[in-house]
Amino acid sequence: MSAQAIPVGPIRVSPAWLELRERADGAARSRALAARLGDGPWVIHDLAAGTGSMGRWLAPLLAGPQQWVLHDRDADLLALAATHAPAGVGLETRLGDITRLRPEDLDGATLVTASALLDLLTEPELETVIALCLATACPVLLTLSVTGDVRLDPPDPLDARVAAAFDAHQRRSTARGRLLGPDAVDAAAERFRAAGATVLVAASPWRLGPAEAALAEEWLTGWADAACEHEPALAVEAALYRRRRVHEARAGRLVVTVGHADLLVLP
Repeated sequence: MSAQAIPVGPIRVSPAWLELRERADGAARSRALAARLGDGPWVIHDLAAGTGSMGRWLAPLLAGPQQWVLHDRDADLLALAATHAPAGVGLETRLGDITRLRPEDLDGATLVTASALLDLLTEPELETVIALCLATACPVLLTLSVTGDVRLDPPDPLDARVAAAFDAHQRRSTARGRLLGPDAVDAAAERFRAAGATVLVAASPWRLGPAEAALAEEWLTGWADAACEHEPALAVEAALYRRRRVHEARAGRLVVTVGHADLLVLP
């Protein structure tokens, strides 16, 4: 694929995909970072909240009353979030593009959160989100941003080539600009620190073994498809590779580690 910009509008995330990954997300997120948040009361603004999985994970870990405000541009996902709210917390949903939020939209926030977001942003979008977070002068917890570190056990000769093509796809140029992909964690940490904030980073990898075979299969399919979209010459080899790897996952003979990182930003 050429490096020219390709249109990428709002990406609609499947509710089925979010449901499939929720348990692995919860196991991966850093409880050590969450433990540093202290006690409430809390007014938590969750950016690009989807079906609200961040709240279902974090709410039981926080002490004190909680009011969650979920922001997303997908009304269907927000409707699901509203019907699956964590027990004992207040919840409000707000429909809209998080890159168009103003500081006053987060008035009263005592914590800002987001999950699986940073790597999907362009550099200007990241700067907008960071400025929004800094304006709240409260802690920010950003979880599960991809880092580009993927390991499959047992290894396969094609692993490295597929991984490199996938990472290049994650950094592709779009009509919105070049996506940050695996560079997002370092870029965000650098910008927050430049603004005087303290940034703590913790690894939060998925570890997908036999119990997560369905998620591993879905992830493998998307991983290989994205690699082929960037490097069409891979298509024939990747089709056989994907079939082989999916068979191993279904048979319980494959362990996949997908690197992510969490950031806790303290003003």
